[in-house]
Amino acid sequence: MGAQPVHEQRILRLWSQAKSQQSGRRPLDSFMPQALREDLPVLTRQLAALLSLQSTHPAADGSVRWLLALQDGQTIETVGLPRDGLCVSSQVGCAVACVFCMTGREGLIRQVGSAEIVAQVAFARQHRPVKKVVFMGMGEPAHNLENVMVAIDVLGSVGNIAHKSLVFSTVGDPRFFERLPLGAVKPALALSLHSSRADLRFQLLPRAPKMTPEELVAAAEIYAQQTGYPIQYQWTLIEGVNDSPEEIDGIVRLLKGKYALMNMIPYNTVPDLPYQRPSWERAASMARTLHQLGILTKLRNSAGQDVEGGCGQLRARQLQAARQERPQTVHFLGHKPLDKAVPNMTTAPSNSMPNVTDLSQKITPSMSLKKSQEI
Repeated sequence: MGAQPVHEQRILRLWSQAKSQQSGRRPLDSFMPQALREDLPVLTRQLAALLSLQSTHPAADGSVRWLLALQDGQTIETVGLPRDGLCVSSQVGCAVACVFCMTGREGLIRQVGSAEIVAQVAFARQHRPVKKVVFMGMGEPAHNLENVMVAIDVLGSVGNIAHKSLVFSTVGDPRFFERLPLGAVKPALALSLHSSRADLRFQLLPRAPKMTPEELVAAAEIYAQQTGYPIQYQWTLIEGVNDSPEEIDGIVRLLKGKYALMNMIPYNTVPDLPYQRPSWERAASMARTLHQLGILTKLRNSAGQDVEGGCGQLRARQLQAARQERPQTVHFLGHKPLDKAVPNMTTAPSNSMPNVTDLSQKITPSMSLKKSQEI
């Protein structure tokens, strides 16, 4: 179609900012090849079809949670945050298996493509302003590094999002610490710590890379010095688990003198899990003590508390409803149901991991405008 980088960048810029491809100061026929102009309506429809709205869940705090369907029928969650923020998902499911997280219970289903990530921003901008994008939704961004970094490059170069307003949230991975400084767009970093004790952190995040809290903080501090951005340490505060005076001492030991901000987020209680949210008074006391000991600490509320909007809960409820609606067929062998007579034929092993499929839509660095999945 004769597309040049300048044409590709224009299409990405207008799409990611939720603007019409016909907008702009220059008439299209003054610089865009005719073949590309003729294909723009089809391309626009393909980009719009990357995801579709399944349900909307507004909350009293000004946030809104959207359940979005991808083209293969899988669903992800995207959250519009107060003060023009947006939380996006980078995977369908998650392999880290944090014990307190609903998303990790189903394992990793597949990666979310770079175009599908940007599409979440384009969708949200049709409903509200977006000036900050945090990769804190479903999935572990470091396990989908190529797609996430391409999306960050698009949002930070043509998507009108300041680099420090792109926040890469991760449990930590050596490959990530090597890759992140090399990008043209360097996002802010949020590191999921959750405990100052290596043994407890490994219990809470059983499939995270086996880096100790000391190793994580040391690697993150290097990135902080490279970028000039403070590291945001994430701490999901769980009653009776990581809210002890010993943890306060451990946080001070790890972060004293570091370019760091501690974000304490009281746990968003999930009915099917055995963990509880501490009282606000307890959480506030812990944050206040840390602040007095020289650790810059912010006590934050998880958005959408009144709609039970913890990460993965909307998708889990949708899947549960689908299972209940699906008719159950029982086949009999003799006088026993088939799944009892021949269990190996009808039941997958309980410890099996879902296969990762290659269905993600991708923005490739050297773009071709012939197919929307390559945008």
